[in-house]
Parts: sequence; C-alpha cells; structure tokens
Amino acid sequence: MGVFWSRGYHATALPDLLRATKLSRGSLYAAFGDKHSLFLRALDRYVADALTRMDIELAPRREAVDGLRAYLAGYVDRTSGANGRRGCLLVATAMELAGRDAEVDRRIASFFKVMEARVADALSRAKAAGKLADGVEPSSAARILVCFLWGLRVVAKTAPTGITSQATADALLGRFVR
Repeated sequence: MGVFWSRGYHATALPDLLRATKLSRGSLYAAFGDKHSLFLRALDRYVADALTRMDIELAPRREAVDGLRAYLAGYVDRTSGANGRRGCLLVATAMELAGRDAEVDRRIASFFKVMEARVADALSRAKAAGKLADGVEPSSAARILVCFLWGLRVVAKTAPTGITSQATADALLGRFVR
C-alpha cells in the first residue's frame, strides 16, 4: 500500500513491489495475481482502515455532534503537516485512474457512498436529539461535509496549518448544528 501511495499506480514497478513485500516474483504472483490485483487489495485495505476510523469516530454510542466533531478533527489531523503533504491514496488514485479503471471507479464510488451514509446517519441522530439547525436536511448536509473532507485532502497537499483547517471544519459544522 505504501509504495502505491507514494508513487502512484502507473509509476510503481514490479521491482518496487518485490522490495516492499520482500517476496520473489513467483511468490508475489502466486499470492496476489498481478500488479492490478495487488493494487486493488491495497486500496481495499486503505478503505477498510478508513471505515474502521469512521466507525470509532461516529460510533452510535457517542453523542452525534461530538462524533461529527471527532470525525472532522480526525480528518484535520490526517491532513496536517507531513501527513497532509503525503496526501490520500484514494484522492491520488481517483486523480490517476478514475474513468480509466472500472474496478477502481466502483471501489471509490462505493466508499464515498458509505462515507456519506454514515455521516448522514450521524446527522440524523443529531436531528433526532434536537441538535441540528432548523432546515438542515441530513443527507444534503452529509454530501456537503463529504465534499469538504475530500477538498480538504486536496488542499492539504499545499500544507495549510492544522489550525486553519480545523477552523474551517468548525465553521462548516457550525452551519449545520446548534
């Protein structure tokens, strides 16, 4: 995953993957098939890690607005400093392969849909608790927040401060909650 993340799909060569996995060519092909299959497995792992973090940050046992704040703060943290300059494997993959690789398109679209649904669920719980601002519709607000987070990932490549990113996240969430 790290090699694809730092180099991109097309720039990653077989010798890079052999060094990273410490496998021989035959073992790599036996374990993963081809480069594309290995890449899809790496992308799936990245998504699984992101969903695990999301489940922790937006856990239903947590007060919904606190969960949303934790979720946004987690993104700010992951997009600040060296992490932000490294970027996001999903964003980099979308920029490199979207529209040219149906499996990648399917995986990214599926992740965005799940992400949006989980944020909408948290916003719905906030609405049920009377914590959502008047007129805010959870699914629309979720779509806006998800777009903001992916935009934050792109902007983070230019290394804004975590303070600036957090202030922006707080201002946006403040439009949706009481």
